[in-house]
Amino acid sequence: MEARAYLKYARIAPRKVQIVLDLIRNKPTKLALAILKHTPKAACEPVEKLLKSAIANAENNHNMDVNNLYVAECFVGEGPTLKRVRPRAQGRAFRVFKRTSNITIVLKEKE
Repeated sequence: MEARAYLKYARIAPRKVQIVLDLIRNKPTKLALAILKHTPKAACEPVEKLLKSAIANAENNHNMDVNNLYVAECFVGEGPTLKRVRPRAQGRAFRVFKRTSNITIVLKEKE
């Protein structure tokens, strides 16, 4: 039995999210929440909300025990990229890529 939560089109680059997800993989949910709360990274806030959502899904939809949950899988994929233009010298323009992320967290119960 597993509980999942998805966050699509988060306006943060996948590389930045991957660093945070590596910190919480295979950790108990209480420890993972503590790590996210005390890590000074921009990606921690949306990942923390997503983890809380996954915990709520496990409790309400799958009747799992919250105290025995751990982060079984967590991964990030690249979402659509917003392409913008930045004016530069002598009438030129540079492309700016505003990347988005699709984040997934899977929780399982310890036996």
